[in-house]
Amino acid sequence: MNILFKFKETAVSVLPVILIVLALGLTVAPLEKIFLLRFVISGLLLIFGLTLFLLGVDLSIQPMGERSGAALTAKKSLPLLLITAFVIGFIVTAAEPDIQVFGSQVKSVFHFVNKTSFTFAIAVGVGIFIMIGLLRTVLKLPLKITLLISYIILFAVSFFVPNAFIGIAFDSGGATTGPMTVPFIMSLGIGVARVMTSKDENSSFGLTGIASIGPVLAVLIYGIVSFTSSAGSEAAAGAAASLAESGVEIAGDCTALDFAAATESSLTGNLFKPFASVFGEIFHEALFSILPIFALFVIFQIWLLKMTARQVTRIVIGFIYSFTGLIIFLLGVHGGFSDAGAELGRILGQKALSAGGAWYLLLIVTGLILGAIIVCAEPAVWVLSEQVEQVSGGTIKRKMLLVFLSVGTAIAIGIALWRAVSGFSLKSVLIPGYLLAMLLMLFCPAMFSGIAFDSGGVASGPLTSTFVLSFTIGAASGGSGGSESFGVIALVAMMPLIAIQIMGIVFKMKQKKTEGEVEHV
Repeated sequence: MNILFKFKETAVSVLPVILIVLALGLTVAPLEKIFLLRFVISGLLLIFGLTLFLLGVDLSIQPMGERSGAALTAKKSLPLLLITAFVIGFIVTAAEPDIQVFGSQVKSVFHFVNKTSFTFAIAVGVGIFIMIGLLRTVLKLPLKITLLISYIILFAVSFFVPNAFIGIAFDSGGATTGPMTVPFIMSLGIGVARVMTSKDENSSFGLTGIASIGPVLAVLIYGIVSFTSSAGSEAAAGAAASLAESGVEIAGDCTALDFAAATESSLTGNLFKPFASVFGEIFHEALFSILPIFALFVIFQIWLLKMTARQVTRIVIGFIYSFTGLIIFLLGVHGGFSDAGAELGRILGQKALSAGGAWYLLLIVTGLILGAIIVCAEPAVWVLSEQVEQVSGGTIKRKMLLVFLSVGTAIAIGIALWRAVSGFSLKSVLIPGYLLAMLLMLFCPAMFSGIAFDSGGVASGPLTSTFVLSFTIGAASGGSGGSESFGVIALVAMMPLIAIQIMGIVFKMKQKKTEGEVEHV
């Protein structure tokens, strides 16, 4: 991989966000100079960290996942493949730092929730649906039918869950999409598909999308069980009131930092104090993100892969690059980048509430632009777009994929900000949105449907779910209240399902037109 080329592309993805925030922070939404300087330093850390992380993924996680999937399939033991898939899904999810944060956030609002059982429920959900995803590939079942049945079951269950738990359930899908686990799961699916389907590109995608259904369904079922008791209902009422009063935000990949505390920390102290204060937590988060996958590599190498010493050395070096890059990336995210989003959103939200009109429009437009740009800097989005271009033999350009993904994410953030300052039911957006996504599957090529549902899982990564989420929380704190920022990750995960499938339909129409022109020649 050309590291200079990769560095250039990551810089192009992050620098526009820095310029937009600086422009607003120096003019209509004034921020303190030390705050802006810290934000710029954070942005540079993002660029360096993401470049190093992607280099490591190319050297280690991607080839390991593909080799493991192919080797497991070559054993020709379906029970072995499925049991291993479940164990992989359970281990990497239970160890995911964001799941621990997510569980703590849920418990802080719904006190009847047991964090351990809640975490295990999500991990079991991911494990089961990774099994289902690989079983679909092995049995050559249509991806569209698998997704359709899964979402019918999911929405049928959702009608029995109180509204207070719906956003939590759909946000939980974002909590499982860690920057280390998503590339591994995607590569695992591609490895299995290459053995089972003679490299049929239509079967190479969709595993991440199917796996993302698991935690949502698991949390919905957990909610039904919890709310059946009268104590659960009373706790829910108290939790809803607490949520509305305190402005606590629950979201998949969000940090545990309280908005007010984060803002105060960012506006006081010396320039580098916030970076030093979060380093220990970030090191722990990065370590526990990579350890489960590295442990699986060691086990697979001894039992299954048996690669040469040179190949093992290359993969170990890749893990080191990924680990180091992830630390630098997260240090930038949590050291000042997300805090800037929160403060900027708060100022614009307050002005939109008090003055309305042009300020309201500026808030929405800013969210649209930031959402469109920042998703392109997500680590897992980079991995997915590169895999799509490789598997499709270059017929699907990664730039085209990023454009449609950006548009979808921008619309999601726009809707989220609309809710943040005005307020309306999350169900009123999710149900029509997913119905439209299911309808588009009838006209969209199978491979694009798989890419679309994978994209929904990767769009809500650590950068989108911190900076953009913090921006929305800030807008809600200055607007209608923090409870209306609830469900941002659910919207970010939904919109790519629509946008990428529209891209697939456009691609299909262009192909037919090209074929028709060739026939006439």
